[in-house]
Amino acid sequence: MNKKLYRSAKDKKFGGVCGGIAEYLEIDSTVIRLAWVLFTLLGGAGLLAYIIALLVMPNPPVE
Repeated sequence: MNKKLYRSAKDKKFGGVCGGIAEYLEIDSTVIRLAWVLFTLLGGAGLLAYIIALLVMPNPPVE
């Protein structure tokens, strides 16, 4: 099975990045969102990483 990382189309708050990572890792998206906020507050790298992920991660294919 080949898993691919996509932004989430259904678990989306802003851009679907955290939801997509959570779907890929098969965990709750709240855990990813809390971790992302923590990284952002502890140095600001989380915000830059989110913007980069938003630009790099593709939308899911339409079925």
